[in-house]
Amino acid sequence: MARFAIAAKLVALFTLLTAIMTWPQAAAIATAAQAHQDVYFNLWRLAWVAHALSTFPARLFDGNIFYPEPRALTFSDAMPVEAFLAAPLLWAGAPPVLVHNVVLLAGIVLSAAGIAVLARSLTGSLTAGVTAGVVFAFAPYRFEHYAHMELQWTVWIPWTFWALHRTLQTGARTFGALTGVFLWLQLMSSIYYGVFLATLTGLVAVLLLCGLREPRFKRALAALAIGAALALVLAAPYVSVYLDTKAEVGGRSEQQVLTFSAPPSSYTIATDGNYLYGERSRPRGRSERRLFPGILPVLLAVVGLLLRPPSVEAIAYLLALAAAFEMSLGAYGYSYPFLYEHVPVFDALRAPARLGIFVVFFLAVLAAWGQAAIEAPLSQTRRRALAVAIAGVLLLEYWVAPLRLVPYPNAPPALYAWLAGQPRGVVAEFPLPVPEALPGDEARYAYMSTFHWMPLVNGYSGYYPPSYLARIDRLRGFPDAGSVDVLRRDGVRYVIVHPSAYASARGKEVLAALSANPAFTHLGRWDDGRGEAVVFRVR
Repeated sequence: MARFAIAAKLVALFTLLTAIMTWPQAAAIATAAQAHQDVYFNLWRLAWVAHALSTFPARLFDGNIFYPEPRALTFSDAMPVEAFLAAPLLWAGAPPVLVHNVVLLAGIVLSAAGIAVLARSLTGSLTAGVTAGVVFAFAPYRFEHYAHMELQWTVWIPWTFWALHRTLQTGARTFGALTGVFLWLQLMSSIYYGVFLATLTGLVAVLLLCGLREPRFKRALAALAIGAALALVLAAPYVSVYLDTKAEVGGRSEQQVLTFSAPPSSYTIATDGNYLYGERSRPRGRSERRLFPGILPVLLAVVGLLLRPPSVEAIAYLLALAAAFEMSLGAYGYSYPFLYEHVPVFDALRAPARLGIFVVFFLAVLAAWGQAAIEAPLSQTRRRALAVAIAGVLLLEYWVAPLRLVPYPNAPPALYAWLAGQPRGVVAEFPLPVPEALPGDEARYAYMSTFHWMPLVNGYSGYYPPSYLARIDRLRGFPDAGSVDVLRRDGVRYVIVHPSAYASARGKEVLAALSANPAFTHLGRWDDGRGEAVVFRVR
């Protein structure tokens, strides 16, 4: 019971700290989020899974966007763990934006509590565990990816390593199996992190196994083999669906990998909104390349390695940190190009820089060792004072509040409420982006489709299927005769035009052409949440 009490206190503490560090998110938790296309996409993914589970679970991956493409959910991370947690709340009628924000913030809170438990088990110090939690929860990487729900769900990373250590200590097959289950859960929460975690867990396991003698070595190896086999069996159905999709859309290009690789200088750059370092970082900052972990965690890690002879575990974590750092360099490094060429899954990952969260993870644990070494000779009172001081400095280093938030709708605008009551048919919303200027308003259109669930030719995701790219290219001249043929061939029933979304007077020209074209029937005008939209039916 004592362990559960400590875990509950850690969750409560990090809930409070998360509310403070992301303020005013807690005050606007049911109505607002960061201004980013991926928030719309998150809302669509959570809603689609809840809708599919309650209507036709066998079609779970066949999202309604990118019609008529199958497996539309697999063009990006399906986030089944987050979506399954959100589904009961959505079925109960909770506001979608509230559900989104609760699940998003839960990823931060639970990740912090998890690494605190891990660090406490390794260092023997709960206060050092709290320090690790603060580093893991609030380093600039978190705010760089605040809108990316799957990238906040690092919940299972610390538990995978906790189970790994317990397996090595006891040789118990139960802990070996748990290692595999936690690894699988991380894959189901974030494909990126699942692949990276499998690689780095394997590295740490090999390093720690080398320090064991028989018969512990054999027992631990057998237990971990069971965990690895269990993870593979559990992941196989999910991975197979993605392999089918990868066969259709192909892997990431070398240019994309280069764009989202992290040169070493990325680890000196914080997010723009960082209170201490934002101004200095702003001229050098670039998407996915703001990976500064803070100065104090590095100092604590160095102190920990110098004050005490490093343990086998500390050396393994230091080497794993170096490996994660080198892999995050992507095209600028050595290991990632090799993995890209020879390990098939890596050529489907666009952003090696996302390994930066593992650099933060290993650094956080090493910092906890450093704090434990400093506080070892101190009295209980001084230990607490030291812990408060360290936490205060870390929170100052990571401070970004107030976050800039914008409102998102929980209820359908008049247009989409009307559409929900119409005969089912394929919908196309204009203006469509051109292939060179994706994504336009596609993410918002996807979210709005959750209020009517019609098939939608529009779409937003990590990948864009070839059929969609070809279609929007052929629709460049809309509403010319060729584009009308494309709409008819694709079975489109409803054409929605948002005049205010067009540049200059182009929206009025499109409406005039549609009204004069006998291929279209004017159905009416409704508010779309941003302005007036006009709906036509394709005859």
